[in-house]
Amino acid sequence: MSRQMLVVVGDTLLDRDVDGSVRRIAPDAPAPVLDEESTTDRPGGAGLAALLAAGTGIDVALVTALASDPAAARLVELLTAAGIEVYALPSAVPTPEKIRLRAGGQVLVRLDRGGEPAVPADAPRAALDVIGRATAILVSDYGRGVARQPAVRKALEEARAPIVWDPHPRGPVPVPNVRLCTPNAAEARAMSGDAGGGTALAAAERAGFALKRHWRAGAVAVTVGAAGAVLCHGGSTPLVLPAPDVPDGDTCGAGDRFASTAALALARGALVSEAVREAVDAASAYVAAGGAAGAFAEPERPAGPERGDAGAIVAEVRARGGTVVATGGCFDLLHAGHLATLRAARGLGDCLIVCLNSDSSVSALKGPDRPLTAQQDRAALLAALDCVDAVVIFDEPTPEAVLTWLRPDVWVKGGDYSGDAELPESALVRRWGGQTVIVPYLSGHSTTSTIEAARASLSVKG
Repeated sequence: MSRQMLVVVGDTLLDRDVDGSVRRIAPDAPAPVLDEESTTDRPGGAGLAALLAAGTGIDVALVTALASDPAAARLVELLTAAGIEVYALPSAVPTPEKIRLRAGGQVLVRLDRGGEPAVPADAPRAALDVIGRATAILVSDYGRGVARQPAVRKALEEARAPIVWDPHPRGPVPVPNVRLCTPNAAEARAMSGDAGGGTALAAAERAGFALKRHWRAGAVAVTVGAAGAVLCHGGSTPLVLPAPDVPDGDTCGAGDRFASTAALALARGALVSEAVREAVDAASAYVAAGGAAGAFAEPERPAGPERGDAGAIVAEVRARGGTVVATGGCFDLLHAGHLATLRAARGLGDCLIVCLNSDSSVSALKGPDRPLTAQQDRAALLAALDCVDAVVIFDEPTPEAVLTWLRPDVWVKGGDYSGDAELPESALVRRWGGQTVIVPYLSGHSTTSTIEAARASLSVKG
């Protein structure tokens, strides 16, 4: 039997918390000076919903829009490290970022990046197929365009899995026959046009039933913060699900916790009322634990060069309709075999990006006595070749994260990978419509044989 899969569809952003101390006022402006002490990155939006669902015994895939920029690269690193399959729709606008400058746990100012939203032009076939294979679907709409993409909407309309739709005032209406919609009270009033008279419970009930009719949804659960949720489903009487008593806390991401928990419950076959009950409890516990900051350990930012050069090159090539080619490896001792492969790869497109294993990655693959050449030196030698346009260093055993970010049209392996078995990265590259190819390998040249020959020579001389 195939494993259950939750597919999250929506807009992902990068959340960054910069924590520090304030001890003085700037001499050139009446503003506090923050001395940075730590930086924490985490996925936001649909990425946070996917991250919250990961590790629960069900596979999680994320269909989202990503640009070719460092923020997208960081997001892919965090998401793939959590075991999430990322299906990227190419984005023509920068990856949105929310940067919070904090002192003593308090936000001093928030800096937003990313510009105006835009609907992705293309949806790779693999991204649409994974929606069709889902056990349950969560649409986490943050109003930046993924939920408006025509092919994505068609796939959602045709999906047989139960759908939970977490709407946004700037987003489109849900597709018909969604199992559950989860607006908060303010969103429900705004989207229903309700003036909000009477008690909060009465306003939530009116808005919930109005949206259920307008959206042709199976049910609408209006979340009302610390009061829990009001479920408008069968009949004309709502089901009120109060939240447990919890202390005040950071509510950022509580809606994502609510929606993802409900979707996971529906994937297990729960009734809508049972799913909403679980969602209320989970969101309350999430807030009590400190919200997003308390839910995750601080991700360690990998060492290595910034990826701006590679991202800019890929974006420029795509803008003029060119072909992006990538290859990868350790390249410990650069030799003629490597050069032949790199030149052949560069001839297949308009730029060549080399994905280079870091020192720690090489040691894990080749043993503690490797590499012989440090990663910065290996990168410098590769970058000096006229057939190489950029080098990206990655720490993981495989280049899954960096490939998902780069999304090359062609992924190249040397001819020593020939055989009937599918190459390890082939299925990954197909997610965005790319292809994997093998180029001829110059026989008689390998790093291992070069090292062994050198050692044998030294042994004879000794």
